[in-house]
Amino acid sequence: MHKCAGVIVLVALFGSGASLAAQKKIISPPGTKPGGNYSQGIMADGTLFISGQGGEDETGKIPADFGTEVKQCLNHIGAVMKAAGMSPADVVSVQVYLTDRSKFQQMNAIYTSYFTDPRPTRTTVVVAGLVGPGNIEITVTAKK
Repeated sequence: MHKCAGVIVLVALFGSGASLAAQKKIISPPGTKPGGNYSQGIMADGTLFISGQGGEDETGKIPADFGTEVKQCLNHIGAVMKAAGMSPADVVSVQVYLTDRSKFQQMNAIYTSYFTDPRPTRTTVVVAGLVGPGNIEITVTAKK
């Protein structure tokens, strides 16, 4: 009897893992090609996880103006969200990585025009550098 119960528990555990894996869906905006060994977005069980997005323009260059870079970063996030059928109102958590603390106020002014009340939770971290050449990277989690 105990062996049977153990087998049932194992089947339930492994069966649910396979089920969750089947529920994951890669989200990529139309016309974009994946870069690196990651997905731009993953939808899992109704939650959208967006990988860190930078502020590159269509040619892959970082704009000279930081405000333009922030807006482009948020536009990239918006494109992934749109591809998933979501909007900024669905965002529940944001992580912002900045390379220059003095640019926080400028980033924050643009950010507050993008995310309205009720605003998502947010963590902002100043880092020594990013993997790419940019000055900002933003990661988002959204839930319908």
